Amino acid sequence: MTRRRIAVIGLGMAVTPHAKSLLDLQDRVEVVCAMSRSEQRRAAFAAKFPFPTVASIDTIVADKSISAVGVLTPPNTHLEIVERLARAGKHVLLEKPLDITTERAEALVAAGRKARVKIAVCLQHRFRAAAERLAVLLAENALGKIVACSTRIPLWRTQAYYDEPGRGVKARDGGGVLITQGIHTLDLMLSLAGPVEEVCGYAVTSAVHRMETEDLACVAVKFVNDAIGTIEATTAAYPGGPALIDFIGAKGTATLAGSALHVRWHDGKSEDMGEESSGGSGADPMAFPHDHHLAVWRDFLDAIDGDRQPRVSAEEALKVHRLIDAMLEAGESGGKVKVASSASAPA
Repeated sequence: MTRRRIAVIGLGMAVTPHAKSLLDLQDRVEVVCAMSRSEQRRAAFAAKFPFPTVASIDTIVADKSISAVGVLTPPNTHLEIVERLARAGKHVLLEKPLDITTERAEALVAAGRKARVKIAVCLQHRFRAAAERLAVLLAENALGKIVACSTRIPLWRTQAYYDEPGRGVKARDGGGVLITQGIHTLDLMLSLAGPVEEVCGYAVTSAVHRMETEDLACVAVKFVNDAIGTIEATTAAYPGGPALIDFIGAKGTATLAGSALHVRWHDGKSEDMGEESSGGSGADPMAFPHDHHLAVWRDFLDAIDGDRQPRVSAEEALKVHRLIDAMLEAGESGGKVKVASSASAPA
């Protein structure tokens, strides 16, 4: 198999698990270069990883041998970068979220579709073994009809985290806990439970943090399949703990707790797997292994080689953006808000 020549754009906090994954994939990829405009970040990266660095995206766009690029820059830069790369015929693995607004996210999806390139989004929680096992059980109707699904995301971030320029600011990040941290678990929830029809509840900035956007959201949800539930997401829950997704079915219940799965059936049978790791939920958001990032990269490369869509394509990721939009709108209006579907959203 010919090694695919790839590049990385963005050498900030998010780069480490991606770089470790690329080291593990050296039989499949050659990292031609890693790009940052910051000389300090290039030097820090080069001290840790054996990949050449460059200072301009122009170098990557002009190199026709580079067929795929990891984009790990702040959310407000994603649309313009992906448009340039797509026009150059390069596939993209994009750090979440797609962009700071759903309108810009939809434009990003359209750019990839027009250029016929693959765009994968790093929503790596879907690749956890416990989540994949629960997906199989749900597909087999092992829990019976699902009547409820509730999600709790109890994270902790210090004030120092939000004092960093751009953190939790709409202009750079697009929002607070929902689009920046909760998006991972919300995407996983949607992939397992199916689409949400409507929401109502609250999204606020708590007294725990000084920041522009929400650090606490609590909403009630109604799914398209008539199941109901709640979503609670926060970065004010010291010291942080594993995200929980609870399913109640006609035949039993299941709980995803971080990387663990616990299933209990009415007939007394049970199943447990994994560990309730809380890595990344506390003050150090990068305190987790890179296994699931590695799985995202493998799937991305397989999608390119097999000419199929990645498991979490840019178009698929639009679903969680539309849910977050509805949650924030409900928090502002105090009323019930319908969640936009792909059919009702602009092409």
